[in-house]
Amino acid sequence: MAWFHWQDVVWLVLFGALVWASPLKNNGEIEMLAAMAVLQIAVPRVPALNTRAGTAGVIGLKLLIGFLLIAVTKSTESEYTLILFLPILSAATTYGAAGTSLVTVLACATYLAMWPLAVTFWHAQYEPADVQNILLRVLFFPLVAYLTYGLAESNRAEARRAQLAVQELATANERLREAEASVRRSERLAALGQLSAGLAHELRNPLSTIRTSAELLVKRLEGAGPVAQELAGYIASEVDRTNLLVTRFLEFARPLQLRLARVDVHALLDEAIQNFQRQDPARSISIHRAYDPSVPAVEGDATLLERVFFNLIQNAADASPAEGVVTVKTRALDAAIEIAVIDRGSGIRPEHREQIFNPFFTTKPSGVGLGLPIAAKIVDEHGGRLEVQSESGQGAVFVVQLLLSPMAERRMAGPQSL
Repeated sequence: MAWFHWQDVVWLVLFGALVWASPLKNNGEIEMLAAMAVLQIAVPRVPALNTRAGTAGVIGLKLLIGFLLIAVTKSTESEYTLILFLPILSAATTYGAAGTSLVTVLACATYLAMWPLAVTFWHAQYEPADVQNILLRVLFFPLVAYLTYGLAESNRAEARRAQLAVQELATANERLREAEASVRRSERLAALGQLSAGLAHELRNPLSTIRTSAELLVKRLEGAGPVAQELAGYIASEVDRTNLLVTRFLEFARPLQLRLARVDVHALLDEAIQNFQRQDPARSISIHRAYDPSVPAVEGDATLLERVFFNLIQNAADASPAEGVVTVKTRALDAAIEIAVIDRGSGIRPEHREQIFNPFFTTKPSGVGLGLPIAAKIVDEHGGRLEVQSESGQGAVFVVQLLLSPMAERRMAGPQSL
């Protein structure tokens, strides 16, 4: 923190000018002016004095110093009556209407207290004109307080509007980045979808020929050795595996035909969990259901949505350690519902987080990399969103948001394609 400010020179010059211009120049006057100057210079340097409580203490000291300065310089007739504007200005620029009003009343009381003191100790006598002058000075205090508070409140309101605008701009920028990422992903999906469709159609016929030839070969090798039969069997099994991959390509490439109906999401989740457990009963993964009973039915394609949930549960189980737990959680939002599939695995590495929805990207040794892209496509076609939240070493959360009326939303937002 810099200990010298140019404002310090200004304060010293101003208070020095007051001493020079004063006709009295008594010791009490100089001491009070010096104390006020020191206080003004010290406030920016002491953090505790810049809090609301610290400001209240500073205002109290200014009122006390002002009272003493007026007392040692002709009491109610003192030229230093205006020094009481300093605490009023501090309150008006720091506190609200109540705080400003309180300090203004205290400043008025500080000045009016000089009246009985002057009569008692200095035997002062006041004519009606003197009383009018005293009241006139007092009326200036609330006038200045009101004007200053109005300007300060206007500045504070402008600052709040500017801060709100900054927050809205940051939110808009974040949404823009998300939209740009979504557009990039859509463009990649569209290009790869077209490539997959063309490639899949070209591969179907030769694969069928190879599969038929492999079956004939197996029959011809019935009397041959086991090695030849095993190799022929490999041909058939690998062709089946390749054909399955081609089928997945086609599923990804061609447009979805949604069969919409009101569906119970909890029933679909139960079905997906049962299918997962039936597929591999030997796995020791536990599925914990945390359903929100207030979740309503939504409009969707039950078959496709069940496939999404099955895929997410299977991925969560694959990422979980042995004897691990996968949590399936639902909750109702204002105009949508949310389904979260939570695993407690090693999480998703930051460099993989944006790529996991890209086709053919996978970290599984035997994976194809189409499960999550197809799931994202299904959710997008329903007018919803599929997002992931993950930190390395702390598992992952895949969140599906489905609108209660997806078709109406899609009509307003325009067509969405992948």
